[in-house]
Amino acid sequence: MGVIIREIDPNDKKALKQFVMLEWEIYKDDPNWVPPLIDEDIKRLSPKLNPVFKHQEAKYFMAFKDGKPVGRIDAHFDRKYNEIHDENAGFFGFFECINDKEVAHRLFDAAIEWLKSKGAETIYGPMNFNTNDDECGLLIQGFDSPPVVGMTYNPPYYIELIESYGFQKAKDLLAYIITIDDDFINFVGRLEARLEPLSEKAREYGFTIRNVNLKKLEEEVRIIFDIYNDAWEQNWGSLAFEEEEIKHLANNLKQIVIPELAKIVEYNGVPAAFGLIIPDINQVLKKLNGRLFPFGFIKFLTGLKKIDGLRLLALGIKKGYRRKGADSLLYYHLMKDALAMNRFKYCEVSWLLEDNYLIIRATEFMKGKPYKTYRIYRKFI
Repeated sequence: MGVIIREIDPNDKKALKQFVMLEWEIYKDDPNWVPPLIDEDIKRLSPKLNPVFKHQEAKYFMAFKDGKPVGRIDAHFDRKYNEIHDENAGFFGFFECINDKEVAHRLFDAAIEWLKSKGAETIYGPMNFNTNDDECGLLIQGFDSPPVVGMTYNPPYYIELIESYGFQKAKDLLAYIITIDDDFINFVGRLEARLEPLSEKAREYGFTIRNVNLKKLEEEVRIIFDIYNDAWEQNWGSLAFEEEEIKHLANNLKQIVIPELAKIVEYNGVPAAFGLIIPDINQVLKKLNGRLFPFGFIKFLTGLKKIDGLRLLALGIKKGYRRKGADSLLYYHLMKDALAMNRFKYCEVSWLLEDNYLIIRATEFMKGKPYKTYRIYRKFI
């Protein structure tokens, strides 16, 4: 029997679960894979439950061979992206496949056929669903360790499956690792002598810094992403967060945010910059095998206290406040408070656009080493 492609109804929970569960077959022998939470992935793919569908449409396809599921893909068309970036582009994401070019190419055929019907002239991917969702790019370098929270992972053979179809590089995304060892602690001690005066100077100019208030998390996340939207609006592939997306994200973050590692900088009381470091909850998720209930939730809560890794998820400074000391305040206090907890062994800084030289230089100055590369591909259709 040849390859059969079937469209998956997003309102059919059983079919959607089969779509999600394909990962368990693809990665069953891979020690670095981190299983997603099954119920959360099903919600994420549901147009009724994910606010991203306010401005996009999606189709899901699965490939079957000899009656068994062997591949999957999503195709999505984001009206907001095309309006902002003046393109007629579509995207593919949630791509998983056995090592079989025929299966992969048939999946790409299905995705592109639907995107063409929407008027798309270009396809980008993999992106699950856009840059705000964080899970962007195909891992092309750094297969020897698990992904941190929010980052993607895939077998090396996916590179050939995608490139053999004619996809070419659009943009690389970089991940840096900072090892928190004695050498780094000594480095930070020396750096404090330079950053503390700059931090105090920023205060004299009217800048202050505070921790996020977890009791008002939704309001605080709204402030953070108002800054984010301003700071990132001209970046490649960026999309401003909508109100419903901010609420959705706040709900996802409330269980894991550490107040001391979520900072807001204000200038005379007006929010101007933020920095957000989150614990690498993949260390816990790896042990849950995709199931939070009935007993996984207890493992999750107890496991949070044992996490020894971090990810610098985002850092943004509004355009009118750059190069005035807000960055020094953020770096100094985030570093100081992270080290004061005396439990973390590493911090991944990700993801960084390959041509964002300013933040790359700052990360390398902070002893960050490049260790993973992710690629977003493009094909004209």
